[in-house]
Amino acid sequence: MKRHFDDVLIGSIELFCLAVEGGTFTAAAHSAGVTPAAVSRSISRLEKRLGVRLFVRSTRSVRLTDGGKAYFEQCRAALNQLVEAERQVTGEQVQPAGTLRISSPTTYAHHRLLPLLPAFRTKYPLIKIAVHISNRNIDMHNENFDCAIRVRPQPDSTTIARLLEDAPLLVVASPAYLKRQGTPKHLADLGRHECIQFDLPSTGRPIGWLFNDADGEREILLTGNYTCADDVLGGVTLAKSGAGLFQTYRFVVQKELADGTLVEVLQNFAGRSRPFSLLYPHGRMLPSRVRAFVDFLMEQTQRLQHAEAEIGARPKARRRTR
Repeated sequence: MKRHFDDVLIGSIELFCLAVEGGTFTAAAHSAGVTPAAVSRSISRLEKRLGVRLFVRSTRSVRLTDGGKAYFEQCRAALNQLVEAERQVTGEQVQPAGTLRISSPTTYAHHRLLPLLPAFRTKYPLIKIAVHISNRNIDMHNENFDCAIRVRPQPDSTTIARLLEDAPLLVVASPAYLKRQGTPKHLADLGRHECIQFDLPSTGRPIGWLFNDADGEREILLTGNYTCADDVLGGVTLAKSGAGLFQTYRFVVQKELADGTLVEVLQNFAGRSRPFSLLYPHGRMLPSRVRAFVDFLMEQTQRLQHAEAEIGARPKARRRTR
């Protein structure tokens, strides 16, 4: 086999990937224990070899070109494959290591993901975890995330989406609000109630409330004097404070329902849900830290759902009868 790479070139490729992941040559230099000038020289060697520009440089930052993005994806996959090959040979694959970068929406992060992470690190102590908590749809590849949890994901040819759960929805209010305004009995009653709105980050418009009735599934667009954007949990806090009605996921308000801080209403029209899925890259040589996390999260979310079903926490669809 003809030799295509030398030690200097392999090192330059590693520094290139570190610069992309760190966002600057200085960050790459810090990670590698070299000077920023050494990183810059390595990148220049790569660009000269390839005959293309990998970065658009400015005085404060560097940005990948289109060619640089494509090259980075291939280089990162190749380096990951080399690391996994070493681990398989040395037996290190039983101890996955490295930094795991996860993106999750606020609801799932606080009520599902974050409580599970200490147990994950107990099982895999060599893995560091960096969690990005936001309802913004991140770009997994360009922002260098290992995996992401999303509602109604739109996977592409480079990602796999695995369903974590169909999360049941319900409408809640505080006892004080219901005492003051009365309890809605029918969907038509929503028009005279304060319905707390949540603006969907992807559209900037209020998200519809989902119900079942005698005619099937319904989505109702409501109005209200309270609107939350970006963080769904703000609507829960408003409802607990007596501001009005709010539709959210059952797993978010289980504690409040149990202690009476919130009360479920319109039960006869419940039964709708939204799917949460775990997204991660395709690839035969998926890093062991990602593979370990995928297996762990799938197992633990199934365990949680079974436990909730046993105690009757998961609602059953109930339709209005004529």
